[in-house]
Amino acid sequence: MRQVAVLGATGSIGGSALDVIARHPQRFRASVLAAHRSVEALAALCERFHPDLAVIGDPACEEALRARLGAAGLATRVTAGAEALVEAAASDRCDTVVAAIVGAAGLASTLAAARAGKRLLLANKEAVVMAGPLLRAALQAGGGELLPIDSEHNALFQCLPNGRGDLSGAGVRRLILTASGGPFRGRRRDELVGITPEQAVAHPNWRMGRKISVDSATLMNKGLEVIEAHFLFDAAPDAIDVVVHPQSIVHSLVEYTDGSVLAQLGNPDMRTALAYGLAWPERVAAGVAPLDLLALGRLEFQAPDPDTFRCLALAYRALRAGGTAPAVLNAANEVAVAAFLDGQLPFLAIAEVIEATLDATALEPVRDLAQLVQTDLTARHTAQRMMRRSFC
Repeated sequence: MRQVAVLGATGSIGGSALDVIARHPQRFRASVLAAHRSVEALAALCERFHPDLAVIGDPACEEALRARLGAAGLATRVTAGAEALVEAAASDRCDTVVAAIVGAAGLASTLAAARAGKRLLLANKEAVVMAGPLLRAALQAGGGELLPIDSEHNALFQCLPNGRGDLSGAGVRRLILTASGGPFRGRRRDELVGITPEQAVAHPNWRMGRKISVDSATLMNKGLEVIEAHFLFDAAPDAIDVVVHPQSIVHSLVEYTDGSVLAQLGNPDMRTALAYGLAWPERVAAGVAPLDLLALGRLEFQAPDPDTFRCLALAYRALRAGGTAPAVLNAANEVAVAAFLDGQLPFLAIAEVIEATLDATALEPVRDLAQLVQTDLTARHTAQRMMRRSFC
């Protein structure tokens, strides 16, 4: 039986992972659950799944969680803080880690799981974007397995020989990531003036958190996935393309030198990728409805509009620059998106803040985690300065 740590258990990815785990109690057990500060939600999950360990990211919430679990008569141990999260990911309480903490906050625990040789189900794309070289080194040192849970990268994994490897040796010409286009697909730049947070988070196909929904609306989500594909599959930037596919049925494609194109299709439900990662190399039921191609009728594909959705082009720029550029891109995006969601920044200014931050930051080769943490902090300060200068 696999002992699974779900980091980010109260989020949408965590909920989907736990749904799959609950469907197969003889195969999987949620042994560690972690959340940032949602005490009641985490406690409710502990009452349902009875984990060995519950980790609350905010130390100020530790006593409240401990009291809540004590009142429920649970023997679950409670720890708190960033270091506790790292220790949980590397501990012998789990052999599988679902890394679903949003943003840079999930970086350290993801690297810890990789170094400890866990099966790493990676839903935190920022860990790859910020620290791709470090993650590769950690996986090599720990001897663990990485299975991407982003639907697009999971699809690539399924379509590539053995999920990864030397793409040129495997006869791969290019990787093709599909994008839904978000809620503003087909609109021109002048039609995006005055967009509200409520409009931006209303994704037409996927149920996601607010931050990632905005990333989908700007196409930054797809830009981050381009960078992620580079590090996960050792693919050159020019060998990674993006196409807009409004139905979100084809999750990605791999084009081979013999003219073959392999694609993975399925209804837009994260439980498919999570079930694949948990059970790999076998397959188990995920609770996802079968795909009805006759009811679907047609599949559409369009070119992305880089002039309107400039974040995609900025991501390619950061990937080609290399070094700490992807970490700077990610930090500036997190700051800009948070400001937009708080009503402090216009939607179209998200890309402007990111570009200004990249322009103002000296880039370096990636050396270690401490350097990336400092790069992230510096980039956030720079992004905030750019916002105050131009938009506040």
